[in-house]
Amino acid sequence: MNKLLEKYGDEIQAILAKYPSDRPGKRSAVMPLMYLAQRENGYITKQSIADIAEICDVTNTEVAQMIGFYTLYHDEPSGTYHIQVCTDLPCALRGADEFLKSLCENLGVKVGEPTADGKIVIETVMCIAGCHHAPIFQVQGPDGIEYHEDQTVESALELIKKLREE
Repeated sequence: MNKLLEKYGDEIQAILAKYPSDRPGKRSAVMPLMYLAQRENGYITKQSIADIAEICDVTNTEVAQMIGFYTLYHDEPSGTYHIQVCTDLPCALRGADEFLKSLCENLGVKVGEPTADGKIVIETVMCIAGCHHAPIFQVQGPDGIEYHEDQTVESALELIKKLREE
């Protein structure tokens, strides 16, 4: 039995209704279904990958490839909040690399590893479309994605303090 369909049947039907029902059309529902599957645990399980593949009539590999390509999806447990700092060239020219280094030093972590409490993971991403407001990062958490522009290490640490209190 498809566990994802069993648990979120109505939501899945609403997602599928937005796309044509033929095979190529159903493929378009993969990303929203991955987001749905990730919502509960913060990552997409192997079972969910198989369920999404079955629902969209694609292979498990095709679903897994998308998880690997997009920074918004995760296939293993990690922090509750992913702070994704843009380090693309325009942001780097505005201090993103130094910001990232200092933020990690203040938290006592390396890029990609969770903080001791397991709540925060600092990651790098390429281009979140706010170069003129760098340093910029997005916070991906249980309630969605929030963007934070014109950051300093101090303002980022204050936000992290609030996230930890939630």
